[in-house]
Amino acid sequence: MLISIHSKNPQPRLITQIVEALKKDAVIIYPTDTVYALGCDINSKKAFEKVCRIKGIKPEKAQFSCICDNVSIISDYALHVTTPTFKLLKRALPGPFTFILEASKGIPKHFQEYRKTVGIRVTSHQIVQQIVNQLGNPIMTTSLPESDPVRGYPVDAEEIFNAYGNLVDIVIDGGPGGLIPSTVIDCSKGDNEISVVREGLGNSDSVL
Repeated sequence: MLISIHSKNPQPRLITQIVEALKKDAVIIYPTDTVYALGCDINSKKAFEKVCRIKGIKPEKAQFSCICDNVSIISDYALHVTTPTFKLLKRALPGPFTFILEASKGIPKHFQEYRKTVGIRVTSHQIVQQIVNQLGNPIMTTSLPESDPVRGYPVDAEEIFNAYGNLVDIVIDGGPGGLIPSTVIDCSKGDNEISVVREGLGNSDSVL
């Protein structure tokens, strides 16, 4: 199913439709403030395993992130968020950054059973913010595979639907997607060992 949602003023009934589907183990493709992403309700083991199959990744090898609706709840899903780290998160989020943090027991076992860290995002995209807020817990997120080495990430929702519509439950058309993924910053080793894992759309120099 392809659903068009206004990127700045998402229609509430369509947000509710997406949320109800997520609660029933749906896998969706959705726009973010970086590239189009693949994901599901973080609490759904069934949907998580389906995303792994789509990506061709074994669950124990998966390094997916989760999207929270605001910075203040991150401590529910991450351990040892020190004052300096929290200030860093506040400077950068919402925005095109992913932070690697030590995972807490608030992360479902199936999501981080094989690793001790978790990637956390708070996106500025209104569609995703409203979905996560109404759902009441994070959604799992992983970038779609790059279309090819030249074109990069897919940006057109109809093309994405043609490619993935038979594999997922819903593709959300929120307008053209981006071509640059998030900047990834590892904060899991302590305040003195913060490192940039990947330079993406976010300017790491502006927040570190």
